[in-house]
Amino acid sequence: MIRLTLLLLAGITASAADRLPPESERQLAREIYKEMVEVQSGFSTGATTPIAESVGARFRAAGFPESDVFVGANPRKSNIVVRYGGSGARKPILLLAHIDVVEAKREDWTTDPFTFIEKDGYFYGRGTADDKAQAAVWVANLLRYKREGFKPDRDLLLALTADEEGGGPYNGVDWLLKNHRDLIDSEYAFNEGARGEMVDGKRVANDIGLGEKQYADFRLEVRNKGGHSARPVPDNAIYHLAGGLYRLSSFSFPFRMSDVTRAYFGQMAKIEKGPMAADLAQVATGDGDAMRRVAAASAPMNAMMRTTCVATQLEGGHATNALPQLAAANVNCRILQEDSVEDVMAALKKVVADDQVKITVKTNEGPSPTSPMRPDIMKAFSRVTDTMWPGVVTVPTMAVGGSDGRYLRSAGIPTYGIQGFFQDRDDVRAHGRDERMPVQSFYEGQTLLYEIVKELASAK
Repeated sequence: MIRLTLLLLAGITASAADRLPPESERQLAREIYKEMVEVQSGFSTGATTPIAESVGARFRAAGFPESDVFVGANPRKSNIVVRYGGSGARKPILLLAHIDVVEAKREDWTTDPFTFIEKDGYFYGRGTADDKAQAAVWVANLLRYKREGFKPDRDLLLALTADEEGGGPYNGVDWLLKNHRDLIDSEYAFNEGARGEMVDGKRVANDIGLGEKQYADFRLEVRNKGGHSARPVPDNAIYHLAGGLYRLSSFSFPFRMSDVTRAYFGQMAKIEKGPMAADLAQVATGDGDAMRRVAAASAPMNAMMRTTCVATQLEGGHATNALPQLAAANVNCRILQEDSVEDVMAALKKVVADDQVKITVKTNEGPSPTSPMRPDIMKAFSRVTDTMWPGVVTVPTMAVGGSDGRYLRSAGIPTYGIQGFFQDRDDVRAHGRDERMPVQSFYEGQTLLYEIVKELASAK
């Protein structure tokens, strides 16, 4: 299968071939990628330590001193940090990726989620998109710099970390900041949090992530004395909860725009065609009618413009023949920086409008600041994008999901979502069934990350 892929890649146009690393570098990245994907590293069922130890062995074999390779945290949830030494003229750049994954069940997938499969121009397997592609590329690129004798004017710090998906006490970035900040202290970091966008197979936009929403879970709970199901009464815990959730389902938070989202919609207006393009341009100016039309047409763009809350889990009742004594739901909210948990709590109480429904904060990961649009980073990102894909627009964006970037931003380390892996805008399978990554996108992302880091770490 490797030979077939390389033959196919050899047959593409010269301009496309220029976007790919040398064949030997592609083979190395693929080997590392496969090895990572086939390690079951889910939050509750797996471990990241085998990946951390394997990566550490690669760097030691390549001549990195033991003092520059750190593996640690927990016997199962290990992180690895590698230092590629530079002249020290400037503060380091941190290259971050997480090596844990969302859980995946074999019965839910067409293929085994923990078997790396190449088929029909895609790599399949849990973590192929989130986030083992970037982890594998970082490793392969640092090893390439070493072989090429690249001498940066600053250290390059690689951190592959645990429990981004599950959080908890062994979240790798949080643990490193609290216990070994010196290992990852840097001027800024590159992480996940953005991607390249394809529409009908055409590359149209390359996103750079500057911030993300705040994650919070709220528990809606109704307790009741219950009783015999043969003697029903209107005062039913499930009915109280269901009524509140129904009212929530038709509620929308107000639109709010920031400098990043205005820039995002302004750039997206250059890509779209027809009435949608005009609406996106108007959204960038704050036009409310245009916002409503765009929000109705696109769930992702709606989430860029407002705080969102949605019911994600239910529990209730204790017997089929008894009135419920408990009904509860988890409501997951992704909160804009312009809002707060307190604002959302007040809105939920008002919308649910039932004193029987008790609302509490279950999880609050806290806000994080937006990273500034640094001219050097934006210039390098735009230059490499334009060189590799002429006509593709670079787009500043805010992630509607979450990442470990929030820990770094809160700790004073600006973090930028840069990957360059292009995927179909309407078929993003991270966290879902049959997760996959286009083969060519993986190798192109390898080139983009190699070029950007090398440019920003070269002597001025």
